[in-house]
Amino acid sequence: MPTHQPLPSPQPGPDATTTDITLDARLALGEHESVDIPVRLGYRRDDPLAVALEFLGPAAEAGTWRFSRDLLWEGLQRPAGLGDVRVWPPCTCHGRASLRIMLRGCDTVVLIDLPARQVRRWLRRDCFTLVPQGSEAGLIDWAAELDGLAA
Repeated sequence: MPTHQPLPSPQPGPDATTTDITLDARLALGEHESVDIPVRLGYRRDDPLAVALEFLGPAAEAGTWRFSRDLLWEGLQRPAGLGDVRVWPPCTCHGRASLRIMLRGCDTVVLIDLPARQVRRWLRRDCFTLVPQGSEAGLIDWAAELDGLAA
């Protein structure tokens, strides 16, 4: 089966509002079985706290998962997350060089492995350029958020 390398994501310019990267992921089917699937990570300046993980190709029915950008970053350093989304860093002692993400739905759990180096580079060069860490709250429309909660 031929594999393809994702194209490097261009660093966002001063007027950019979004960034994304398409990656080859490994979907775990069992303890010793997995398949390659394409996924896209996306980030938007108007939603500065979240990243989107979109399943592409034959796995597109799994949809798009949104979770914390900080969770993804923390998961590159140490195990992170509770509940529906958990992230584990590469573990060379167990022979895994990839970033592992667990997504828990109503009736299923999915484990996917992403190339850690590419995820780290995308976060540093693109996402943190669009919205530096610690400045996210200044970009949120708090009145709209409160209106949404009150509705």
